[in-house]
Amino acid sequence: MVIVKFFEWLLKSPKKAILAFLTGITITSFAQTKIEVEVLAPLINPDKPLYIALDYNNWNPGDSKYILKKESDKVYSILLENAPASFEFKFTQGSWMYVEGTPDGQSLPNHSFDRTVQKGNFQKTSILGWERQVVYDLIIEQIPENTPKDSKIYIAGNFNNWDAGNPDFELRRNINGQYVFKLYTDLQKIEYKFTRGSWETVEARESGKARPNRTIFRDSSIDNKAVTCQIEGWEDLLGTLHVYSLFDFLLLFSVFQGLMLLIAVPLTQKTNTEANQWLLASVFVASISILLYLVSNFQVFVNRFPRIVVMADFVYFLYGPLFYFYLIKLLFHNKKLPGRWYLFFIPFLIQFFAYLPFIIQNDKTFLLELMEQKPMLEQIFGGAGIIGLMWNIFFWVLYRRLIAAYKKQFENTLSYEQNLNYLNLVLILQFLVLCFWAFSMVLALIGKVTKLENVILVENSTDLIWLMFSFTTFIVGFFAIHHNEIEQVPGHAAGVAFEDMLESRISSTPQFNIQPQQEDFSEDIEKLEKYIESEKPYKNPKISLSELASEIGISSHLLSRIINDHYQQNFFDFINSFRVEEFKKMVKDPKNQNYTFLGLAFEVGFNSKTAFNRAFKKITNLTPREYLDSFKN
Repeated sequence: MVIVKFFEWLLKSPKKAILAFLTGITITSFAQTKIEVEVLAPLINPDKPLYIALDYNNWNPGDSKYILKKESDKVYSILLENAPASFEFKFTQGSWMYVEGTPDGQSLPNHSFDRTVQKGNFQKTSILGWERQVVYDLIIEQIPENTPKDSKIYIAGNFNNWDAGNPDFELRRNINGQYVFKLYTDLQKIEYKFTRGSWETVEARESGKARPNRTIFRDSSIDNKAVTCQIEGWEDLLGTLHVYSLFDFLLLFSVFQGLMLLIAVPLTQKTNTEANQWLLASVFVASISILLYLVSNFQVFVNRFPRIVVMADFVYFLYGPLFYFYLIKLLFHNKKLPGRWYLFFIPFLIQFFAYLPFIIQNDKTFLLELMEQKPMLEQIFGGAGIIGLMWNIFFWVLYRRLIAAYKKQFENTLSYEQNLNYLNLVLILQFLVLCFWAFSMVLALIGKVTKLENVILVENSTDLIWLMFSFTTFIVGFFAIHHNEIEQVPGHAAGVAFEDMLESRISSTPQFNIQPQQEDFSEDIEKLEKYIESEKPYKNPKISLSELASEIGISSHLLSRIINDHYQQNFFDFINSFRVEEFKKMVKDPKNQNYTFLGLAFEVGFNSKTAFNRAFKKITNLTPREYLDSFKN
């Protein structure tokens, strides 16, 4: 009878019947569900609560809404509101580092709940063990004396998304006063730092400068063994006597000196302004890059302006061309720069656009990728360093060839030595920079492919690179102000294009070693020798090819041919040979006994002791002292 009435009601009110049916399903499917668990294996961390992670809460291992309530010594339970009819779950202690497992430490399949199977809303289970992972017992043996007494110390790394103040990663003090932490992770390479709760309070070197990430490579031998650490300093608590290191002061001095040069050179040097413009451009780029590198070593600046970490890299492709154009304008009478000179700046533009996607990122994303050393970021920045090294080696070769071309040229046109010692010193420093640059690259590559912990060595080598680079700025600037004595020689680089820059620089300057011709120059030779014998023009320290040709009354080109073809010498050696012969005569004359060697050298036209000694040795194969001794004997 009841069944008949039910079907009559169903036929009369189908909508109400459907609604009642759905309501019944909902009540049945989303009723309260109680999960009870007996913990038979001791908790890994007794101070942490027990959580349940479910498939319908995205397997969150530490959701505060799913903390189990302790009912007795070993029994915990949780009442799940509106739980679905079936779901899967696991028990944790707040993260997947602390997850239940088998008694021997192996992983365990998920628990499952199905109301139709359970025939109710209650399920009882047990925890027999905990999944065994590689354990790192981190122990901080020493912290800086200026650490606030109430400070909490945290660990942040690639195992917790570099969260600087996660309470689950707070270190605890043991009875010995040490800060300790058990880190469970299966990462092959662990990178981490200690903080006091934020990146503004991250650990640092003793000087307050940023320190590299600490690293541990996964190794079964380290499991359940102590990894001891010492915190040297905090970036927000600089030590009284260690605010800056000597290295920092030297770099700051270099930056200050570079900025002074930008003011002093235009005010004091009114000659060769084109060369000075390129010099100032190279000094500006160098000084700004050094400053950016210096401040990037302090996390307080990096936190506010993260991009400074990579901004100094732009010097890789800017400094070389700027210094090259400076040398061209300094040494040669060049009206124009090398053909297609703008091509030299294409690598800089490529670098800029390669860096741009990282530069426009928001600060937090950029810093996180930097801390995690994402592969793409390492490839871009590391690749720029390697290509930049090759680029600067290329330019160093060009610098040498420019200076060699200049020396070759002034020996054909001038009779006195030029002060190129400072340029030679700059080349030596640049060579050392390139050597240490290559050394740092090799070290970084070795550290990348092996487990060798050489980060500190790489950083020290990099610091040395920047220090030597800063010295080049000082040397070039100092001589630009105090020793502006370089005489330009004829030459033109306007036809030298990017693709043939590896050709010898000498081939792009006018040469005076021309093949002998059959013409008779006997009259001009006689005129030259008579003039030299009577007027002694070699006693003029500044005598040049063009000046001597004008005094004799012949062209510079013809005089050069006579000296090259008839005397088989360049102009420099030709004039010095007369000076040496005049010195020999004067040193034998008793009237000159009161003169020193140097005094006599100046009398015959030499402009320095070094030039005199070098020329005398080259012509006579004896030093002036050896010659005098042989003369007395």
